[in-house]
Amino acid sequence: MSEEQQYLDLIREVLETGEFETGRNGATRSVFGRMMRFSLKDGTLPLLTTKQVAWKTCFRELMWFIRGETDNHKLQQQNVHIWDGNSTREFLDSRGLTNYPEGVLGPVYGYQWRHYNAPYSPSKLPTSISPENHPIPSLILRSGIDHICGKDIPYWGESLVSTAMDRVEKPPSYAGVDQLQNIIDALRDPEQRISRRLILTAWNPQQIDQMALPPCHVLAQFRVRGGDRLSCALYQRSGDIGLGVPFNIASYSFLTHLLAKHCGLVADEFVHFLGDAHIYESHVESLKMQIERIPLEFPKIRIKSGKPRIEEYDLEDIELVEQYLHHPKIEMNMVA
Repeated sequence: MSEEQQYLDLIREVLETGEFETGRNGATRSVFGRMMRFSLKDGTLPLLTTKQVAWKTCFRELMWFIRGETDNHKLQQQNVHIWDGNSTREFLDSRGLTNYPEGVLGPVYGYQWRHYNAPYSPSKLPTSISPENHPIPSLILRSGIDHICGKDIPYWGESLVSTAMDRVEKPPSYAGVDQLQNIIDALRDPEQRISRRLILTAWNPQQIDQMALPPCHVLAQFRVRGGDRLSCALYQRSGDIGLGVPFNIASYSFLTHLLAKHCGLVADEFVHFLGDAHIYESHVESLKMQIERIPLEFPKIRIKSGKPRIEEYDLEDIELVEQYLHHPKIEMNMVA
């Protein structure tokens, strides 16, 4: 039996037994506390086959996370529109983020992965700057404070803001905790890779109110068994079964394959834990169609070559070893 049947069975269960609720963004049917397991062996990538999953879009979003990005414009430049509904002026204002430019999402997933709990400014400038720790050279300290994007920051030189915006893409490395790099360092060390503490979390209560959307996939644990077999377990507090969950399965499976390649390991398994697993009423008819389809074989991938830094991988590094065969696309609206 195809592992995809787990997903189809979850749809059927929610449709038949899920409790009806009306929440923040519409009516849903939901169940609480479910699990699915997917093999990653021999390059297997669990892309659902009972509908077409936009895996290139999924991978581009993952790399946006890995690079610690928080600006939706960088996704839009790649024709990725997953975050459009959560980055409009209207939506940001509804979250009280009136000082954010449209398109800026706050300290969401990638920021927490690479700069956990570092002070966040929508201008992308760190909130504490000094000649000793700032990467911008040739600035002469002078007295005074400038008020930028709601933050008081020290100022030196004639054009700090324009110069810094040109050169600083993300906070300097000393800002916050680079959780992802810590995991990479541990996975590369035979003594540390067997640790049960290889945790990547996006849930930061101190910064939830600065995020356009609180994280849904909140915590991933990585585990090496048998010396070189890398697995990932994801806990997702809230799962949109129709649109979000297929992407989440693919995204964390991609991440596990990437980490395995980058750290000299082999990808083994992805385990997906769901808290609130729900179906939006507007997705019901589409999902009824999907569960009548027969699953096909998952594709297999190969990551062509290792890179010095995990941020440097891109779509060109992913090769489909076995073709992604799938049923036709099923349209479902994105719920913000």
